[in-house]
Amino acid sequence: MSKHTFIDLFAGAGGLSEGFINAGFTPIAHVEIENSACNTLRTRTAYHYLKQSGNINIYNSYLKNEISREELYEQIPKKLIQSVVNEGISQENNSLIFNKIDAQLNPSQEIDIIIGGPPCQAYSLVGRSRSENQMKRDPRNFLYVQYGKYLERYKPKLFLFENVLGLKSAGNGLYLTNMERLFNSKGYKIHIFLVKAEKFGVLQYRRRVIIIGWRDDFIPNLPDLENYQGNHSGLVSDIFKDLPKLQSGEGVDKYCSYLGQAANYIKKSEIRNGFDILTHHVARPHNERDREIYKIAVDKWNIDNERLNYNDLPERLKTHNNRTSFIDRYKVVGADLPASHTVVAHIAKDGHYYIHPDIAQNRSISVREAARLQSFPDDFFFEGVTERANRTAAFTQIGNAVPPLMARKIAEELKHLLH
Repeated sequence: MSKHTFIDLFAGAGGLSEGFINAGFTPIAHVEIENSACNTLRTRTAYHYLKQSGNINIYNSYLKNEISREELYEQIPKKLIQSVVNEGISQENNSLIFNKIDAQLNPSQEIDIIIGGPPCQAYSLVGRSRSENQMKRDPRNFLYVQYGKYLERYKPKLFLFENVLGLKSAGNGLYLTNMERLFNSKGYKIHIFLVKAEKFGVLQYRRRVIIIGWRDDFIPNLPDLENYQGNHSGLVSDIFKDLPKLQSGEGVDKYCSYLGQAANYIKKSEIRNGFDILTHHVARPHNERDREIYKIAVDKWNIDNERLNYNDLPERLKTHNNRTSFIDRYKVVGADLPASHTVVAHIAKDGHYYIHPDIAQNRSISVREAARLQSFPDDFFFEGVTERANRTAAFTQIGNAVPPLMARKIAEELKHLLH
């Protein structure tokens, strides 16, 4: 196990954590309020434990639906399962969460870095545009205050705070100013980076704010995350090549087989890393009207290299009264591009913004295809609450996640600071 330790706050499905683990960090605890995401974190914890202990065949049996989730967890030390803290971070819950994290620490063990970022809806431009009061009263606006309490208690050398670009403009910049003041008061200086996921090898245009903080007594030589240049290059089409072709409503959430060899990008990025067990390759069902619109959108992109404007559809296919905003609500994932448009949690509501580029398949992208755009490895399994797999829960977790490949590259840069 690495000597470098971290706590993941607002962990979600663990995209950020996955990157840090792959960079050689050891997780002490994950704190997350959403039940499905916590099950995903537990299953991923089981994967890493079984892989390290040479018992990955047990995990494989789970993916093949040969054993239940409960039987999988029985193979894992109870303390590791308890490292996933299913609680909402708040003034009321912090003492309980502190106790659960403390129970994971060995005597005199310290935390090197705290990672994570609170839910982004309160800072996102779209979230504010859809809110009557621009989310000014949303309690999530102030979760950074709770983040500060974890810095105060565990005093890590570094912290990483991730959020959407809208954080810079939320409250006319007041939230960000107050964050800096708060973090300074806890003994941390900060630097704000605007990062682009595609620079880290992710096949997706994704812009995020990354705040790196460091303790006053720790003087790091910070990496230039804004101008990072990774060496993984590919096209969006690479994520589709080795996956079985599906029609609307086809596929299985559990075990199926690959179509063929993976593209070079998929291998180099370790999205497909030797496992031959394909899960979550399932397409949501679509009605006849949507499938007709999808064909029009795909033709327009593949033939004319143009996006579909909703107002250009035949009147018989238009059902939305709003004809002035979100006119690009039907959007094809461009196979010939070096990166797709951003995958967001709204993909759980419908697939209209993520139409598969193959007109013969005539559907939106599958859970696994969305996960690949986010750079999740194929052996990463997304859980529901009571079911082994839940398509809506999986899409939500994927859309909210930090791309693990980007997280790994950032973690590798920060690891150099801790030697």
